[in-house]
Amino acid sequence: MCTGGCAKCLGATLIPLAVLCTLANILLFFPGGKTVEDSTYITNEVWYFGGMAGSGILMIFPALVFLGLQNNDCCGCCGSRSCGKRFAMFSSIIFAALGVLGAGYCFVLSAVAINKGPKCYTGSHWEYPFHDGDYLGNHTLWDKCQSPENIVPWNLTLFSLLLIMSGIQAVLCGIQVVNGLFGTLCGDCKCCGCCGGDGTV
Repeated sequence: MCTGGCAKCLGATLIPLAVLCTLANILLFFPGGKTVEDSTYITNEVWYFGGMAGSGILMIFPALVFLGLQNNDCCGCCGSRSCGKRFAMFSSIIFAALGVLGAGYCFVLSAVAINKGPKCYTGSHWEYPFHDGDYLGNHTLWDKCQSPENIVPWNLTLFSLLLIMSGIQAVLCGIQVVNGLFGTLCGDCKCCGCCGGDGTV
């Protein structure tokens, strides 16, 4: 596959993942699927907007850049037919690195939130009743959370989805870093001889 075509495929995959991460983060503002009377009752990691900012909005920029690479005008730059394409592929490496940082931010936040557990009402006050992920292997501990209803599986499911999707995003952006390096050195197959074009490198 051409480097531009590969980048377009990666970009097309990143956009739905970014949308899903944003939706998952929004749902976390409704513990157990319900609104809470006080925003301080929402788990702290939700307010860091890992899914909305890191794997959501920030991921849109590299995705759009990747999508546009295949159609980038690569002619007439510096007197070389493939110069423009090479520069575009090089710039995609920078955006891919930005995507890795955004996905990494979401990944770390999700991992911390899963290990920490949700904030809930335990009968006396609102707190984090779990420690070091002890609730993950012992479902009987979930009864410590009396309110909101089903808050433990709700948070665990959504943060796990964010963890998985942000991990996939980081891998895809990492692939584009490698793809971008090939594109910078080689150009795209439609513009560069090393891939069977006009014989120039």
